[in-house]
Amino acid sequence: MRGVKRFVVALTVLVVALVVLAFVLENQQGVSLSFLGLATGQMPVSVFVVVALIVGMLVGPLLGVLVRSPRPKSVPVGRS
Repeated sequence: MRGVKRFVVALTVLVVALVVLAFVLENQQGVSLSFLGLATGQMPVSVFVVVALIVGMLVGPLLGVLVRSPRPKSVPVGRS
């Protein structure tokens, strides 16, 4: 059973890597990003998308940890 799980995980990683590679190869046209008066040089679209994905993967869980409120202590029902 452990061997099957490893095979499925390896296959999944391979498929994801191939999809990312296909995405990068299909999005090679150069663009310049401009925001609040700051501009970047010409880079492929895939660079901006992959950087945005990585930043989102880092910021999302961090915000989830920071925003998570502490759970209130439970009070037994029927006791005062």
